[in-house]
Amino acid sequence: MSGGVIASLGAVVLAGGRSSRMGRPKAWLPFGDEVLLQRVVRRLADVAAPLVVVCAPGQALPPLPPDVAIAEDPVEGRGPLQGIAVGLAALAGKADAAFVSSTDAPFVDPALVRFLWDLRGSAHDVAVPRAGGHYHPLAAVYGVSVKSEIDHLLAEDRLRPFFLFERVRTLVVPEDRLREAPGLSLSGDEILALRNLNTPDDWRAALDVAGLPRPSDPA
Repeated sequence: MSGGVIASLGAVVLAGGRSSRMGRPKAWLPFGDEVLLQRVVRRLADVAAPLVVVCAPGQALPPLPPDVAIAEDPVEGRGPLQGIAVGLAALAGKADAAFVSSTDAPFVDPALVRFLWDLRGSAHDVAVPRAGGHYHPLAAVYGVSVKSEIDHLLAEDRLRPFFLFERVRTLVVPEDRLREAPGLSLSGDEILALRNLNTPDDWRAALDVAGLPRPSDPA
């Protein structure tokens, strides 16, 4: 697919994680002349619209473009599936599918988004990468219609995204197939779009990869 925003594809960014290992809210981590959530939103805006940021109750967020919707997750501590449900609900009637990302994915890549969108087509509800021996549910494309299945899982306290993959038409995209995405950014053998940041060392390493200066460490 050519560049530009994909018609009928929105994006959901989950910003409500506790950031316990980072020691500081990930959404506010400096990354060049912006902070991490701003970077993720900016990169996704190249390929998807509308964008929804899902936050925890009362969570402070950095300034975002006015066309980015904020959806507050009323329930804390139930993991990404809960946040995905909130984001998909916000996109109902506005998009057919959504690329779902975490806040701590500084290299989220429009090339991967387009590739997964094309592979998903109309034959699947979800297209999810599998690399490094595990699924990447926060770098995947979900049909908005799967929210009803997520609601069933949440009601049953079955909170792992894998349970959703078992219930809907899921295309699992293996690592070797992912590498065929045109224009995908790599660092050595690593698919950068699948990297997330959990610790200060992860943050510093990502800044190095991006060629950005290191500000003071999270405290």
